[in-house]
Amino acid sequence: LCKTNTFDDFIDVARWLVNDKKLTIPEKLSCEGRSAGGLLIGASLNQSPELFGVAILGVPFVDVVSTMIDASIPLTAGEWEEWGCPNEEKFFDYMMSYCPMHNVQKSAKYPSMLLTAGLNDPRVQYWEPAKFAATIRHTTSADSIVALEIDMAAGHFSASDRYKYLKELAFDYAFLLSQLGIVEGRD
Repeated sequence: LCKTNTFDDFIDVARWLVNDKKLTIPEKLSCEGRSAGGLLIGASLNQSPELFGVAILGVPFVDVVSTMIDASIPLTAGEWEEWGCPNEEKFFDYMMSYCPMHNVQKSAKYPSMLLTAGLNDPRVQYWEPAKFAATIRHTTSADSIVALEIDMAAGHFSASDRYKYLKELAFDYAFLLSQLGIVEGRD
């Protein structure tokens, strides 16, 4: 029961970069995470949405309780040893305390976000980032962009060929740079 230390540490480093070292400002600070790293980003955004200007969440594991409670999903039951089983009250309560889907701050201003998913992903189903994007859009006061990209041919690891991977990476960077105001989008 120490998963939240990960989120606290991530937030502390971001605050150190902004407040202590003055290396950046929140509007120019970005973060990215994939899969369980997407959980890190989602939980951190819920804790301190004002600390980041843009976030990229690739196939993010953001509906922790709903996924972990379903033993039929690949890898789930095997992960209970590390994460805990939400069928047990203490683990359920703990997971609910940090699960991004269940902790979106009402009326908070969230940063611009790009969420990606693969239709054929057996680990993080496409509806997790879709539900999270919808929740952010309908719960917060953010006028920031919350974009969702679902690759209809991808699984958890996305593109397997080099050129498709580079195209996806370019898309992510284009979103990031445009939201940070470093480059202007094309009409």
